Amino acid sequence: ARSGAEPGGIAEMLNSPWARFYSNSCCLCCHVRTGTIILGVWYLIINSVVLLILLSALTDPDQYHLTSAELGGELEFMDDANMCIATAISLLMILICAMATYGAYKQHAAWIIPFFCYQIFDFALNTLVAISVLVYPSTIQDYLRQLPTNFPYKEEIMSVNPTCLVVIILLFISIILAFKGYLISCVWNCYRYINGRNNSDVLVYITTNDTAV
Repeated sequence: ARSGAEPGGIAEMLNSPWARFYSNSCCLCCHVRTGTIILGVWYLIINSVVLLILLSALTDPDQYHLTSAELGGELEFMDDANMCIATAISLLMILICAMATYGAYKQHAAWIIPFFCYQIFDFALNTLVAISVLVYPSTIQDYLRQLPTNFPYKEEIMSVNPTCLVVIILLFISIILAFKGYLISCVWNCYRYINGRNNSDVLVYITTNDTAV
């Protein structure tokens, strides 16, 4: 190893463009590990509640099924097949969130990857929704017309100017996307932090007469 080249290489790595977006802290000045654990636990609670609702619906279908007369359509709101699919998705999400929480707590970077991939997928879906609203603004009115007649504030929402309604929805989606992007960066920084700590255990220290790396 060349003693004169090593410090320059380290400085170049630290000053790389990707390093500017790296931070060990997130909202409320807590560590990215703590933030990832809190986020994983929060998602665990939400998906557990959804799973309990779905299981209750499976055990008592008449309580949660909406008939075609109530919807003004030809199909039921949710049949048994859709309920089973939603239950399987909830179980998968609980597993992914538990893996992320455990990985952040025990500092296993690989366990965080599935949760990070889910965040990217969710962000992409919301982005597609924003693009579809921007390209096809008339779909909002079509969607509102398909809602049940007893849907809360349906008439008030439909009476709003279509342009203003599109702007409000796009603003709302933009806020959600910005928040989701920030959470993605927190989880990514947690992964980099844990991965960096694990790799530091195998660093080779080279000493010469002039410098120490």
